[in-house]
Amino acid sequence: MKRSGTATLPLHYGKVPPWLYERMAVLGLSIVEVMLADYGKNEVLRRLADPFWFQSFGAVMGMDWHSSGITTSVMGALKRSINPNSKELGIYICGGKGKLSKETPNELLVIADKTGLNGNELVRASKLSAKVDNTAIQDGYQLYLHNFILSDEGNWAVVQQGMNDSDGTARRYHWHSENMESFVEEPHKGIQGINRGEILNLTASEAKNSRKGILEISHTNSEKIMQDFANLILPAHHDVRASDVDLKKLGTLLYMTREKPPENFEELLLLKGVGPRTLQSLALVSEVIHGAPSRFRDPARFSFANGGKDGHPFPVPINVYDETISILQKGIEKSKLGNSDKLQSINKLHTIISEAEKNFTPDFDINEVIEEERQNSWRFGGKTVFGDAEKPSKPKPIQLSLF
Repeated sequence: MKRSGTATLPLHYGKVPPWLYERMAVLGLSIVEVMLADYGKNEVLRRLADPFWFQSFGAVMGMDWHSSGITTSVMGALKRSINPNSKELGIYICGGKGKLSKETPNELLVIADKTGLNGNELVRASKLSAKVDNTAIQDGYQLYLHNFILSDEGNWAVVQQGMNDSDGTARRYHWHSENMESFVEEPHKGIQGINRGEILNLTASEAKNSRKGILEISHTNSEKIMQDFANLILPAHHDVRASDVDLKKLGTLLYMTREKPPENFEELLLLKGVGPRTLQSLALVSEVIHGAPSRFRDPARFSFANGGKDGHPFPVPINVYDETISILQKGIEKSKLGNSDKLQSINKLHTIISEAEKNFTPDFDINEVIEEERQNSWRFGGKTVFGDAEKPSKPKPIQLSLF
């Protein structure tokens, strides 16, 4: 069992509005479907176990880029959209916040009955990961959320979160079953009963080292454990600042989607009729799907896809959000019928922008970019938890130069 990382976040309260939650579920499912088709189930689990990717994933879906609420809302939206399609996708999500976390063992046993996996050992893995983070590591955080994400091949990831009332922060813990040989090494060979596929076994003698490793983790000094994996620490300020993003990456994205002649770019991408603002959103969604791990060190940059529900860096552009979902869904449906051109175009979008970064020197004011987004928000159906974006009575002239 491998602890893969943590994220320390400002503690935020409140609920996600239905208009955003419903879209998060659809966009999240679409992103997962493309990743499954291109990279497979274990890669989906690996990414969910990466705190930097997870935060970027939440930001691209319009959640507040730095808050603790990303964890609850992203996992809730994914569970809602993925589980009805689990048989087809081969991915299951158990648990949740509060009382829902206590349902994890029962949910795992039901899934095990359907798939032929060893339910008791899955339950044990779930409880052990929670035990280590809640008890063995004395870091002041009390778990209130536990999600266990499982593939029908027996691999899994855990995303769970604890709260520290004394300093107003939350800490998210990520686990991945990678290197846990006992889950994949020796399936039982003589089980009587209805054949439900291979049953994967953690009790075999060859699994001794894995079991020993789990016990060693629980007795290891917490400071040493914290040094062994990726740590994401996000600031308390809500606004997005230049220090929060990689300006070279953001500047290239804005130049390529806004200032490069749109007709040529769209022709190249086979995405005719898609406006610059939707291309901006699509490019960041494409990066979440296809980007290398090193590209997610600045999660705030991904909020420039669909803004944030609290208005930071700008209101959620509903029209852009819906068009992005529509393009992805059409690409997925065509791909299932053997025509993957549109999905390949979305992949190409990320590749082209990444290549352009090599020769790009950022020379722009991020505050001007944000102000322009806010002034134009009403054009794109901008929304926040406080209401709809309104047309400015006296728009300020903005001369945005990115190159």
